[in-house]
Amino acid sequence: MKVQTKAVHFTADRKLIQFITQKLSKLEKLFDRIIGVEVVMKLENAGKIKDKIVEVYLKVPGQTIVIKETRKTFEKAIDSCVPALKRQLKRHKEKGRGRLAY
Repeated sequence: MKVQTKAVHFTADRKLIQFITQKLSKLEKLFDRIIGVEVVMKLENAGKIKDKIVEVYLKVPGQTIVIKETRKTFEKAIDSCVPALKRQLKRHKEKGRGRLAY
């Protein structure tokens, strides 16, 4: 599985990219037909609080699953994206099994 990361208007350090890759590579155990993952990291600068926005695009055959989270740190945003991605992958997998049964 290939994980691509994009940092909008800042440079992501190697430690953050390794953290993202490590967390998202666990999804491959759940569903082995993942084509690729694209992670877009942005800084929200509305008001005094600077929040971090993470958008994860998970490409599987026939569909792209999109999860968007806003948290105080990128690590917390990724941590909250992973359970949502797992739920979506399970749902996608169950739909695929239903089609194969007929």
